[in-house]
Amino acid sequence: MESLSLAFTGGWASGINAYLVVLVLGITDRVNDVAEIPDVLARWDVLAAAGFMFAIEFVADKIPWIDSTWDAISTAIRPTVGAVIGVLLAGDATSLETAVLGVVGGGTALLSHLVKAGGRLAVNGSPEPVSNTVASVTEDVTVLGVVWLAVEHPQLAAAIAALLLAGGLVMLVVLARFVRRGWRRWKGREPVGQH
Repeated sequence: MESLSLAFTGGWASGINAYLVVLVLGITDRVNDVAEIPDVLARWDVLAAAGFMFAIEFVADKIPWIDSTWDAISTAIRPTVGAVIGVLLAGDATSLETAVLGVVGGGTALLSHLVKAGGRLAVNGSPEPVSNTVASVTEDVTVLGVVWLAVEHPQLAAAIAALLLAGGLVMLVVLARFVRRGWRRWKGREPVGQH
């Protein structure tokens, strides 16, 4: 059950900020040598690469429209990282368990990525840039907190991640008009001043 909860939480968090998930898990394992966290995430080269990519995402994620471009690029990356973390958490498990955890991690990452990307398209319709920074910092702090919680209390963290995912999906349905408008603007079909 712990591996499934960690895969779900890691997948949810990876869909929002995959590099931060790798950093939190890797640093936690390096400092505390946590049995549930795969040692490969604590390697210095993995931490350096994740730290470098997190720094780029940290900046890109705060700039209107650049964040949506970054999200488009990350559509393949975030679910893949979520799936890889799920498979790594399975360890020496049977191939069925490995497959299940990979699907849980990757599928959850894809759903949370779609929530994040859609939410950002809606936020980008706002005429001021502060909302992007607030959304980005909120996402980073939430990912950090939930992944950190997952190390000690995986079931609680998975329940919180499930609530956040469900809430995000409901938010996307409610904000669908703004998401579509943001999508058209990002694709260049609608000028910024037109409503």
